[in-house]
Amino acid sequence: MTMRSRAAGPVVGLGLWLAMAPARADETVIPLAGQVPDDGLDHFFVEFEVPAGIVEIEVRHDDLSGQNVLDWGLQDPDGFRGWGGGNDEPAVVGIDAASRSYVPGPIPVGTWAVVVGKARIDDPPGEYAIEVVLRDVATLAPQPERTPYAHVPALADTARWYAGDFHVHSRESGDARPDLDEIATRAADSGLDFVVISDHNTHTGQDFFADAQGRHPDVLLVPGVEFTTYAGHANGIGATSWVDHKLGQPGVTIEGAAAAYHDQGALFAINHPALDLGPLCIGCAWEHALDAELIDAVEIATGGLEPIAGQFSGPSLAFWDELCATGRHVAAIGGSDDHKAGVDLGPFDSPIGNATTMVYAERLDVPSIVDGVRAGRTVVKLQGPEDPMVVLSVDGELDGDTVRADMVVLTATITGADGQQVRLVRSGAEEGLVAVDGDPAEVQWDLVAPAAGQERVRVELFVEGDRRVVTSHLWIEAGAPMVPEASTGEVGSSGGSSGVVDDGTGTAGTETGEGTPPATGEGESGCSCRSGSSRSAVVLVVLGLCGRGRRRRSGRSGWARG
Repeated sequence: MTMRSRAAGPVVGLGLWLAMAPARADETVIPLAGQVPDDGLDHFFVEFEVPAGIVEIEVRHDDLSGQNVLDWGLQDPDGFRGWGGGNDEPAVVGIDAASRSYVPGPIPVGTWAVVVGKARIDDPPGEYAIEVVLRDVATLAPQPERTPYAHVPALADTARWYAGDFHVHSRESGDARPDLDEIATRAADSGLDFVVISDHNTHTGQDFFADAQGRHPDVLLVPGVEFTTYAGHANGIGATSWVDHKLGQPGVTIEGAAAAYHDQGALFAINHPALDLGPLCIGCAWEHALDAELIDAVEIATGGLEPIAGQFSGPSLAFWDELCATGRHVAAIGGSDDHKAGVDLGPFDSPIGNATTMVYAERLDVPSIVDGVRAGRTVVKLQGPEDPMVVLSVDGELDGDTVRADMVVLTATITGADGQQVRLVRSGAEEGLVAVDGDPAEVQWDLVAPAAGQERVRVELFVEGDRRVVTSHLWIEAGAPMVPEASTGEVGSSGGSSGVVDDGTGTAGTETGEGTPPATGEGESGCSCRSGSSRSAVVLVVLGLCGRGRRRRSGRSGWARG
């Protein structure tokens, strides 16, 4: 997310600013100015030539307006050299160092270009002023702490639920302040196991991962990027290679971008899809037409924006459900969109971990976290790791997030929510609320698979009447009849469908007993087989599935351990 607006008022022109910084003997200044082209494209290029012997380039820029907003980047003859977006300060690239958001390295001879994004043109046609400074002596000190990104060994080897934030910005984003140390410290203090660094259209923050990771052995830094366009933002989870965001330029499409992330083994997730704040958040709502097959996850909860946009109470959930209704298995994730490491938060800000996503992964490393999301093993907590936990399990064999059986017993094992309520959501249809009785507790539903295709089910937990926890979907399709007392598979993700209604008391039958504590984000899970039990008399058959909810105090699990 990029929160930017600009009040009308006096603008200090670039020419005046440059007059206070005259050229030195070892530099050449190239002035570039003009009007923003009205060509229907989101970006344009202002070219300049770089001769031999240059070791550093500085680009100073100004949109010369109190109403218009331009973004800034840089490319060399070989391609991408950085994207500062709304950075106010000049961009500097050198052989051994670069300013934030930009890429150091050799300075090739030839045609370079300042990349200009038309973020907002309220006073057309718009003008710009640029000064390119070519130097044969570097001004930036070398940055030996920058190293190429490489996956680090697992920080933990246990298969369990890991708590993370999928949407965190470092200072490499033009609109963010904190460095990686601040982010990792805040994440650890918040009880997180990992954070995804999702800077705007640049991966330069990953140059500093190895240096910072050594000082923070308990919080995994996961590579990512917020693929930021003027018609929607997405998250390249696990991405380590730059993908062109300048949609509309020759060969640059949203479909091609999603494919480019997949080609490098990353996930393509949609961030805050329903966030429409107009000029306060440029391009934040998702407007691209993109086949659901290219989308891996949706951010159904976005931190501090909840009171403003209702991110967890309707629009983003509806967007996610519409994708899943196509049959695409899309995981639910959440993130804070933190830009300040939790310090000096304003009305649009949220601290790291708000929201938190629980991911069931084989170990705490980047490939395992990505695999966990790809498999749909996620649970989203609105307020942080300390929120209650819901783990879904089924009687029967699981293939990823899919169970194939004519009848399925779905169990929601719930911790930290005694006296609260849960409900089943089946293929987008909400069932009645069921009371949570005990801690830990179980609520079960008997489901009959559809005659054809798949049904998706998820469970939502309400705390004091507000939706607080949402699982991903579990998918059910007809298969071999379930054998009584069969082995149990458990998932951290699940999904919702329709079928059972409340009996008017807020419950659907109860059962108590002793058992192994259920799986939680930190706890261990065991397995308990079905036995004869009292059941609610309320059964409703909808869309070929029959459902029956009942509460239990005893623990149950077997899939999630640790």
